[in-house]
Amino acid sequence: MPELPEVEVVRRGLEAHVTDRELAAVDVLHARAVRRHVAGAGDLSDRLAGRVLRRPQRRGKYLWVPLDSLEGPGEALVVHLGMSGQLLVQDPAAPDERHLRVRLRFADGGPELRFVDQRTFGGVALVPTGADGVPVIVEHIARDLLDPLEDDAAVARALRAKRTQLKRALLDQTLVSGIGNIYADEALWRAQLHWARPTDRLSRGDALAVLGAAREVMVEALDQGGTSFDALYVNVNGQSGYFDRSLAAYGQEGRPCPRCGTLVVRDPFMGRSSFSCPHCQRPPRGWRREVPARARESVRG
Repeated sequence: MPELPEVEVVRRGLEAHVTDRELAAVDVLHARAVRRHVAGAGDLSDRLAGRVLRRPQRRGKYLWVPLDSLEGPGEALVVHLGMSGQLLVQDPAAPDERHLRVRLRFADGGPELRFVDQRTFGGVALVPTGADGVPVIVEHIARDLLDPLEDDAAVARALRAKRTQLKRALLDQTLVSGIGNIYADEALWRAQLHWARPTDRLSRGDALAVLGAAREVMVEALDQGGTSFDALYVNVNGQSGYFDRSLAAYGQEGRPCPRCGTLVVRDPFMGRSSFSCPHCQRPPRGWRREVPARARESVRG
């Protein structure tokens, strides 16, 4: 799933192409893509026609485009990319993509915006906004590490007050948003902290260090267009990011740690994987690496 850098790359692309443009029509080609808009596809299309899109915004992995103000509460078009969602700026004459779900056409007749989603886990919805302009379905999400109003000291205190593993806390979007599996592993590697480290045993310095490392790695990823492992994540022009070439830990099982040369290991984690250097990121006392069942069977044999 796209994390903060990937979503920010898309937001910047949208800002350059859709800000202050009037919608002529919205075509919903797959109902699942608008399932979060409870009034249905027809209502979404009717309510968007003639509206003007304003400067796209983001918090963590959530992206939204505010609409011109009408009487009553503000509204925004919220986009969640899910596992494979793409927002593409295309010439109206360009052939439809195979997995095109929603098309936004503009009154100026210029490039249109297309929501393409192979797995249909993502979607779009028209959502009311609160007094601060944040969509109500995003208000529970914490500020992210690129938000100028985010407070590292407060997040560090909250992190240390939890009784969980460090990586689980970093993935908690109500604590700090935008960090997913990739950038959590990279931040932990940079801070030389093990993913299973108990948060209530974490020093203030270590808590601040891992937050700083997460910010650092996401800024670097943003400068390289994000991390792309396949063709599913692209920017609005259909181009892939290349930060995957700079990864030190995530997905590097069996390769030498760039810092010490020890081979990176993979551990099962919440149905996914966690990658770390067993030398640089010493596990907490009492923690034992889980041996996969297939490996246990091969040893017995």
